[in-house]
Amino acid sequence: LTLHVAASDYTQTAVLLDFALAVRARAPHMRIALHALDVANLEVQMELGAVDLALINAINVPESLHARPLFTETYVAITRKRHPLARHKLTSQAFTRLEHIIVSPRGGGFTTPVDTALAQFGIQRTTVVSASSFLFVLEMVARSDLLALVPSRLVPHRRHQLRVHPLPFPVDGFAIVMAWHSRAHHAPGQTWIR
Repeated sequence: LTLHVAASDYTQTAVLLDFALAVRARAPHMRIALHALDVANLEVQMELGAVDLALINAINVPESLHARPLFTETYVAITRKRHPLARHKLTSQAFTRLEHIIVSPRGGGFTTPVDTALAQFGIQRTTVVSASSFLFVLEMVARSDLLALVPSRLVPHRRHQLRVHPLPFPVDGFAIVMAWHSRAHHAPGQTWIR
């Protein structure tokens, strides 16, 4: 059995790394194929059997798919360990003064839903780098004076390079769900995986 899982680089790192190791230990005969999450084509991919399971933000799940909540994620602010801010508390003023790097999954965007939420507090950040990968963001922050807001489950993978700062204002997190197609709803191997 080969399980095809679609996920962002964030969920591949934060969730599927441990998942793949656990599956290998319990079912060494099973193969796992990780695919980049393509929300726009997910329904078709699942209908055709190209993808069996997806880890996806709850707000992006197509209505035709089954979904089960996995966890709610929160954002944290990160800088490199020896950032000039390291000895100080992250204030709203420091947050707006520093330059930021963000993830724009479609590429090229310099605002995210977080910016909409920050605008409610009168806060506007200065985004100077837009990346399509959270892994790139972590590496860029570790090697520069940029600040980033990232999902908290990514930080343990780079704890030796990064410093986490409590946010000076509330930022809503997001829910990650596991989604699958009716085609695979009763398939024994996939039922076991879910």
